[in-house]
Amino acid sequence: MIRKARFNRETRETNITAYLKIEGSGQHRIETPIGFFTHLLESFAFHGRFDLNFSAKGDLNVDQHHLVEDCGLVLGRLFGRALGKAKGINRAGFFIMPMDEALAIVSIDLCGRPYLQYDVKFRRRLCGKLDTDTLPDFFQAFASGVMGNIVIKTVIGRSDHHKAEATFKAFGRALRLACSLDPREVKAIAELPSSLKGVID
Repeated sequence: MIRKARFNRETRETNITAYLKIEGSGQHRIETPIGFFTHLLESFAFHGRFDLNFSAKGDLNVDQHHLVEDCGLVLGRLFGRALGKAKGINRAGFFIMPMDEALAIVSIDLCGRPYLQYDVKFRRRLCGKLDTDTLPDFFQAFASGVMGNIVIKTVIGRSDHHKAEATFKAFGRALRLACSLDPREVKAIAELPSSLKGVID
């Protein structure tokens, strides 16, 4: 089973075009006007082993908020579209990712209910040219787009670069586990992976 999707979003504030193949190898072509944000999305795709083409433009003359938030929304909807009814998936996934002195924890439940718990503290507002204040908006938008529960926490870290990158690496690996097909679920494919209810809701 190859799960893939395309999603485009064009508003007065942003223009985003995206293609995803969940069963990929981490190949990616990502273009955004914020270099460090591009780097984080590349780390996400590589560690998730998702094939991802992603092109985003936005009104940076205002600030970065619209662009970064809409990127999260598009990415979430892209995964939601690729997963379809999500039959046979693990549904939940987590990963603890070290990067030098930093340690990030990400847990995801593709449960049909969007919620975000985010506890990442940066020493500076800017990391490269990325406004780190926009990252909670990115993950909240992703949660809304994919309809999932996401918990993100950095336990320790000195470098803002390392904390952010460890977070996106853990995010990719946790999401890969959540999206992965469980042979036991596939065998009982008529049932959705929700406890007792029979639906993801």
